[in-house]
Amino acid sequence: MQNNPGGPYDDVFQNLARIVEDIVKSMPESQHARIIGYTIITRQTADGDPEVFRIDTPDDEGEIPYEVVETDNEIFITAELPCNLKNAPFADIEPQCVRIVADDRITTIMLEGPIDRVHSYYRVHRGVMDISLKKMNNL
Repeated sequence: MQNNPGGPYDDVFQNLARIVEDIVKSMPESQHARIIGYTIITRQTADGDPEVFRIDTPDDEGEIPYEVVETDNEIFITAELPCNLKNAPFADIEPQCVRIVADDRITTIMLEGPIDRVHSYYRVHRGVMDISLKKMNNL
């Protein structure tokens, strides 16, 4: 499943991303700034903010750079996809790992605990893949 079919806030987030992009462009020295998509986490843990527990830079050039954010109930992965792909990129979501596939580049992300594949999904938009995973122990 590629998109969240019940995502009523998608238009709001797209408009918010455009506003942030306009703000960044109008800042001094903005010629080096880049907006590569967006990830907005609207749900919060009971103890406060979600924490970033891993930002990986690929060891070899065949891997895709990604960032992982975890809450009590979910895991969010954001990956910057390579330009000029021949095929549509996808996320192969398994209970213990996620594989991001973009043409011949595959990046495997091992998960600390099992996730529910049925309630997990991914979305590709403007060169960024957002993956939302529902943790199994919190259903």
